[in-house]
Amino acid sequence: MSVRTWSAYVLTGAAGLWSARCSASSIDEVVDAAFQPVAKAMSEFVFFAVPVGDAQLPLIVLWLIAGAVFFTFYFRFINIRGFAHAMRIVSGKLDGDSKGAGEVTHFQALTTAVSGTVGVGNIVHVAVAISIGGPGATFWLIVAGFLGMASKFVECTLGVKYRQENADGSVSGGPMFYLDKGLKELRLPRLGKAMAWYYAVCIIIGCLGAGCMFQANQAYVQFVNVTGGEHSVFADRGWLFGLGLAMLVALVIVGGIRSIARVTARLVPFMALLYLGTALVVIGANYADIPGALGAIVTQAFTPEGATGGFFAVLILGFRRAAFSNEAGIGSSSIAHAAVKTGEPLTQGFVAMLEPFIDTVVICTVTALVITVTVYDPALLTDGTMSGVELTSSAFASVIPWFPYPLAVVIMLFAYSTMISWSYYGLEGCICLFGNRRSAKVAFNAIFCAFVVVGCTTQLDAVLDFSDAMIFAMALANVLGLYLLAPLVKRDLDAYWRRVRG
Repeated sequence: MSVRTWSAYVLTGAAGLWSARCSASSIDEVVDAAFQPVAKAMSEFVFFAVPVGDAQLPLIVLWLIAGAVFFTFYFRFINIRGFAHAMRIVSGKLDGDSKGAGEVTHFQALTTAVSGTVGVGNIVHVAVAISIGGPGATFWLIVAGFLGMASKFVECTLGVKYRQENADGSVSGGPMFYLDKGLKELRLPRLGKAMAWYYAVCIIIGCLGAGCMFQANQAYVQFVNVTGGEHSVFADRGWLFGLGLAMLVALVIVGGIRSIARVTARLVPFMALLYLGTALVVIGANYADIPGALGAIVTQAFTPEGATGGFFAVLILGFRRAAFSNEAGIGSSSIAHAAVKTGEPLTQGFVAMLEPFIDTVVICTVTALVITVTVYDPALLTDGTMSGVELTSSAFASVIPWFPYPLAVVIMLFAYSTMISWSYYGLEGCICLFGNRRSAKVAFNAIFCAFVVVGCTTQLDAVLDFSDAMIFAMALANVLGLYLLAPLVKRDLDAYWRRVRG
């Protein structure tokens, strides 16, 4: 399908959605109210929490962290032992077998996966964690990111090991495929098939909500903010911004993973360096406060200042925000890593470990330092005057007044890159359910682009809550599958080390 035909298809669908919205101005509220009971039930199930001291621990976060701890010890701290090896692979110094099936390079697969995890959450979640639990929450966020590297290693190795080679030369991989094929190998075919279908349904719904509508909405909000706020000419024209954004998304995703990877290989380094560069300027301008900030991050991790619930509350807060940020154990990024061109699955497992390191250990830590050395005040823990993007934006503005503008650009880029990556994740879920049919691909991509427009024109909170729950619901099946398949990965890893060192 040509880009012109594709664009016309998206525009026609979006126009229909906008017409429907205009004819029933309260449709947002009607849909939101109707969906609220379903979203509430799903959210309460997925994020069910138990009291730990004075804090509440969501069991899904415990499930993810327990898996990360287990894999860290089971693979004998692969997140440390394999770090240098991962750097050599992604830099091209140790390429392994690059003659296998696949469509993208190690670096392109990494940037595609990073673009799906490095997003608005790296700014919002860190700021929220500090505004609630103080700088000490950052310490546990970093610990969780470090442990998550082991989960990424396992799931992305399996993503390549059990990927499906399609007749058209493309590949499909991820939890849907390694749960099916891997558990069949363990003589659990029915369980594997059921878990694969469950995961596919979850990721399709999750990508349309949290991976599409939420990201589009955040991009639109930031665009309005930097073009005049409530006085912006786009303040009441979300549909127009949505149409333009949908066109930009369509131009990339219509080309599949190769097109997405080419864009993310350029976009991710640019947006990461832009954010880190401006953040380091802010930190550098307050260099005298750096030792105190680092000290607060470490000491307040164990003796929190003002956080309700004390030590356990800060620990849970950091772990929960890390889980939301890097998605280790959820399995989504293994879909992107599975597209790598290699005949050795373990090489991409090593490369995948860099994802939580970049996302959580580096970018989230820098965000925390920016806030801690500038605008952080213990009073913020109790009065709740600022949180999220507002807190981070004020931290940037404290050094140079116009710094919130590049921050807004970064947020829009983060949102855009997340959308194009998650469109691919949802598409692979669609392929798992309906096969590698061109009609299914075209239909899904058109629906995804239409939801970009919907995200800019509606406030369907219940739908977004439901999709967010669906994303974390994927971890129920994925982590269980990782436990069952871990011995196979360990066997392959031992053989791999013998080949490399022998």
